[in-house]
Amino acid sequence: MEHDITTIRTSGGGAVATLSAFVMLTKPRIIELLLITTVPSMILATGGMPDISLVLLTVVGGTLAAGGANTFNMYIDRDIDRLMQRTQGRPLVTGAVSPRAALIFAFALEAVAFFLFLLWVNWLSAVLALGACLFYVFVYSLWLKRTSKQNIVIGGAAGAAPALIGWAAVTGSLSLSSLILFAIIFFWTPPHFWALAIKYADDYEAASVPMLPVVTSIRSTALRMVIYTVVVIGLSLWFHSVAETSFLYLSVAVVGGLVFLWRTIELLRRPSSVQAMKVFTYSIVYLGALFIAVAIDVLAYGPST
Repeated sequence: MEHDITTIRTSGGGAVATLSAFVMLTKPRIIELLLITTVPSMILATGGMPDISLVLLTVVGGTLAAGGANTFNMYIDRDIDRLMQRTQGRPLVTGAVSPRAALIFAFALEAVAFFLFLLWVNWLSAVLALGACLFYVFVYSLWLKRTSKQNIVIGGAAGAAPALIGWAAVTGSLSLSSLILFAIIFFWTPPHFWALAIKYADDYEAASVPMLPVVTSIRSTALRMVIYTVVVIGLSLWFHSVAETSFLYLSVAVVGGLVFLWRTIELLRRPSSVQAMKVFTYSIVYLGALFIAVAIDVLAYGPST
């Protein structure tokens, strides 16, 4: 392992490699998914396309806030990341970025995000973005992740916050529709993440992280995933009623939800990491499709009356 780390340090010189390492700290692939839930919420809150400058400010602020939270998470988890094969290439493990530099970077990102929201969007979006970061860092990363099998269930609230932030950026308030969108992401997170955790259960066990698939069987985990998926489908249908969306959104919610449910039931019937990754991959498609359907529904058919 020391040889691998040395190789990475030696070949990773230069400004581009350093910049790439700092970007990696922010977990950009996760941020992409968060932003997919932000903009449709803004479109729904506006009843059409929001002012482009507001969208850009909110997207940039959300990216910085999420990036800062993810960097804090990597700083906190650098000890267990060394033990898990999936995370041994992260910058704080390879030495591409020092812990001190990562911590300064995380604080800087959060500070810029907070003041961007506060000065150019509104105070509620600033508070929600900061609150999501604090929840992710202190409740999930520092407390629940290493102590409770319910870690991702409760910790998922941080990842659901962009739906609220997007709505708040437009209206300066929250509504039932925005809260249901938050709930959809909140209850979607466990089956999404547990699917990945099934594949990497050995990694989590080696690091003594009590993810559900580590402390119980795949079948038991899959049963819980089925239950959460049913809740997600129910929430997506409730949203249709509250937001008065058209048949377009309803079709995506019903068909997409049933496929999601079928995938989790298949995992329950045939417990394996292969089936789990099918759930994981589809769950991303499902959430993206559902929120894109919200946006298209509003833009194509106008706001509900």
